[in-house]
Amino acid sequence: MSTGANANLGAGEVRSAFDQAALARWMADHVDGFSGPLEISQFKGGQSNPTYRLDTPGRRYVMRKRPPGPLLKGAHDVLREARVMSALGPTPVPVPHVFATCEDDSVIGTAFVVMEMVEGRIFWDAALPEVPRAERAAHFDAMNATIAALHSVDHEAVGLGDYGKPGNYFARQIGRWSKQYLADELAGRDPDMDALVGWLPTAIPAGDETSLVHGDFRCDNMIFHPERPEVVAVLDWELSTLGHPLADFAYHAMMYSMPPDIVAGLGGADPVALGLPGERDYVDAYCRRTTRSGIDNWDFYIAFNYFRLAAIFHGIKGRVLRGNASSASAQERAKAFPRLARLAREAMTRCA
Repeated sequence: MSTGANANLGAGEVRSAFDQAALARWMADHVDGFSGPLEISQFKGGQSNPTYRLDTPGRRYVMRKRPPGPLLKGAHDVLREARVMSALGPTPVPVPHVFATCEDDSVIGTAFVVMEMVEGRIFWDAALPEVPRAERAAHFDAMNATIAALHSVDHEAVGLGDYGKPGNYFARQIGRWSKQYLADELAGRDPDMDALVGWLPTAIPAGDETSLVHGDFRCDNMIFHPERPEVVAVLDWELSTLGHPLADFAYHAMMYSMPPDIVAGLGGADPVALGLPGERDYVDAYCRRTTRSGIDNWDFYIAFNYFRLAAIFHGIKGRVLRGNASSASAQERAKAFPRLARLAREAMTRCA
């Protein structure tokens, strides 16, 4: 996908193939108002779950499916994504409308979800070079307002009280990602990751909170209005759960130190010179919106998030080596794994 107005309309050839005629037959039976013929293309993103644009004469849809091949338990759960988006529909958090889900692997080979095609802009560069300098801060403020709104959702009231285990989020997450990292012997070990596996459980801050968390809240996982500084859809809910809101927000704010060639980040740049709020101002804005006096132990939250992202990239490395990675960017992400582990360890060192 390119950036700019209606950027999310851009999709190319299908890289992860499936039975397209079977999909069209299923949609005719399960999606209200569907009428073919169906034209299918694949989006640039979706290294975790392949994502497709579905065009018909009367409407555009998006289909998101699990990748083929053997997968780690609990990973790539597109049906879970559909559940949280459906629950958030009536809330202030902008999400695509989910039309239908399919659990039957016999239709196109894996489970999948068909949802609304939300038109707008997707930015792959956190510096927002396509946006006039005078408007960039407002776009950042829209992201800030959106994640604050997410963390303010009453998850019990929207039917997500059982969407995860409340409390003890850091211990559970550190255990989960450590286990997945250690279990993937083909992807190999890393001394920085090994150090973090040992240190993180000992450094968890006191106190606990529970909210709905996205798990991958970045500028390239949301769609902005074609013309205004407004988030019109948050995408990619695969890692969402009930968790600690400060873990989720710190992952988002990690863009301030993230090397831009890994994922959307501002690492090495001066945000103020780019017309963006500085990190401290951005954190303060979130605190105001969520009625916090401030955030202690910030470097722990950053270390935790770099570790978690490194573990995810370690998993991508394993899929590359097994031959079932589903994105053209998977090779680069596999190579970036040790850099993320190093950034996590540097944040760990700042906590000492």
